[in-house]
Amino acid sequence: MGAATPQDNHTARLSDRLDTSVPHPARRYNYWLGGKDHFAVDRHSGDQIAAVYPAIRTLARENRAFLRRAVRHLAAEAGIRQFLDIGTGIPTADNTHEVAQAVAPESRVLYVDNDPMVLVHARALLTSSAGGVTAYLDADLRDPESILGADELRATLDLSRPVGLILAAVAHFLTDADRPHEAVARLVEALPSGSYLALSHVTTDFIPAEIVARMTAEVAAGRMRQDGVPRSRAEFARFFAGLELVEPGIVPVTRWRPEVPESERPSLAEASVYVAVARKP
Repeated sequence: MGAATPQDNHTARLSDRLDTSVPHPARRYNYWLGGKDHFAVDRHSGDQIAAVYPAIRTLARENRAFLRRAVRHLAAEAGIRQFLDIGTGIPTADNTHEVAQAVAPESRVLYVDNDPMVLVHARALLTSSAGGVTAYLDADLRDPESILGADELRATLDLSRPVGLILAAVAHFLTDADRPHEAVARLVEALPSGSYLALSHVTTDFIPAEIVARMTAEVAAGRMRQDGVPRSRAEFARFFAGLELVEPGIVPVTRWRPEVPESERPSLAEASVYVAVARKP
């Protein structure tokens, strides 16, 4: 039997960090999307949330659809050829590199996540078009300097050229104490003019008050785990300070360059997510 490779040792270390006794947002999201990479504790947590807010699976699907539309826009219309996708989650259909490289095979993508199970699946992501590059970094949005200073970033992206920064359904997992607006601003600051920020974030602005009240009560009673922090439109807009919003601006997820008629889209209450894409001048 041959000696273990560095990749094998890295995977083993990641597996050691995997805690299957506590639900994780990335695995729960995978469950809602119909994936297979989750544990009983994630399914239980997901079902608890779905019992209070039955549309949660619709919300997850609509957020994923926004990611696809936003990346395609950046690659096809904005001419972006480099992407920094933070909080990417477990691989599923229409990953950022697949969407971008379908438009421009030379696109370069760096995925960033801090969940061991996501990182164990890195090999599934590390498949690129012949002319492009796809790489992976173990880091956390809460520590932007660890991302900006990483060897993987310097090897994958040229920060003298525009980059598409993708933050799909990740910023809401940062509490106010984590200073999410400052973390995003630091990343944007490091990118050159002509770069873009695409961001989606859950909100309770469109959810009926009685459902919000029930969610609050379930969390307070310890019957439901709350990982995320829903934010208002004004709080969401702060992420784009100093940037030029791309049409249609800050809108609910189903209204950002939709591909289906309004009659076929979920209601705002069923997909209570704010989204926007903006350019750094």
